[in-house]
Amino acid sequence: MIPLSHLVERYQGDLERRHGHQLLPSHRQALQAMRRCRQQGSDLMVLECHDCRQTVKVPHSCGHRSCPHCQHHESQQWIERQQAKLLPVQYFLVTFTVPAELRPLFWNHQKVAYDLLLKISWQTISSFARRDPRLKGQIGAHAVLHTHNRRLQYHPHVHLIVPAGAVNEQRKEWRRKAGDYLFPAANLAKVFRAKWFEGIRHLGMRVVATLPSQWVVHCKPVGRGKKALVYLGRYLYRGVLPEKNILSDQDGMVTFRTEDNEGKETIQTVRGGEFLWMLLRHVLPKRFRRVRDFGLLHGNCRRLIQLVQLLLRVVVPDPVEPRRKPPMLCPQCSGVMHVIAVRVPGRRPQTC
Repeated sequence: MIPLSHLVERYQGDLERRHGHQLLPSHRQALQAMRRCRQQGSDLMVLECHDCRQTVKVPHSCGHRSCPHCQHHESQQWIERQQAKLLPVQYFLVTFTVPAELRPLFWNHQKVAYDLLLKISWQTISSFARRDPRLKGQIGAHAVLHTHNRRLQYHPHVHLIVPAGAVNEQRKEWRRKAGDYLFPAANLAKVFRAKWFEGIRHLGMRVVATLPSQWVVHCKPVGRGKKALVYLGRYLYRGVLPEKNILSDQDGMVTFRTEDNEGKETIQTVRGGEFLWMLLRHVLPKRFRRVRDFGLLHGNCRRLIQLVQLLLRVVVPDPVEPRRKPPMLCPQCSGVMHVIAVRVPGRRPQTC
């Protein structure tokens, strides 16, 4: 396995020459974090074994949400929190995409465009649920923003995990849709397109590109929703490419592997600077929330979700303590080690 930090160290100069004028502050912060992640010169954490008194110094991880080997614990916590809200109903995965002609606008106005995409996607689903003759109520959704396709190309889109049912709070009634059908995708796309233009107009922005009249929305059943949550959770805090998929680094070229939804592998080889740029294009603006809960699944709607659980006769399990990170074991006696010091300055590499 080739550490990403080594590639950043080796090819950052090539990246600067090719794309320095396009690098944003968030890109440079990500580069700096991943370059020093668990490497020589990083701050150290000192651990001591209470059994044999052995001490070990461990480099800190960078903790950046785009780093491929950081924040696995946070990803698992998110999955567990969302699974605790799962209802005993059919779920659908609804994907809203924007035409390729809009990608330059998204790139130049990332924070505004991404935020609008998430909100408009939810508004579209919510409006259909309120007007649907079988539902006529408040629906919910877990929404996740993705900025890339399987080949790591820039491709902003939103996934929503939606339960096939809605609640009417006044009547205290839960209504569900049976079968493998939620809403017609073509109609979703039309409303989504109209709401997008309305949102752009309210923001005082204007689209000059010629856009297609038909946009693409996918809506497919995903069973009880657990697998879809796990699938989306993998990409929340761990970058866009696992380090195990970096195959080689030779003669200034990086070879890596990607997989499509069916598991078919694709091998790509690009220059080192272009490889880093391919990853950095998916670093989100600072403090931008790419994961949001809407409707009855929102964190402020606990009473509503409790009403739904009561209507569906869901047995709510006792609250469990948050998952703790596994302890580090002593390399000498295998005892549990405890932290005795944090942020101890590491030894900086000497430069000529």
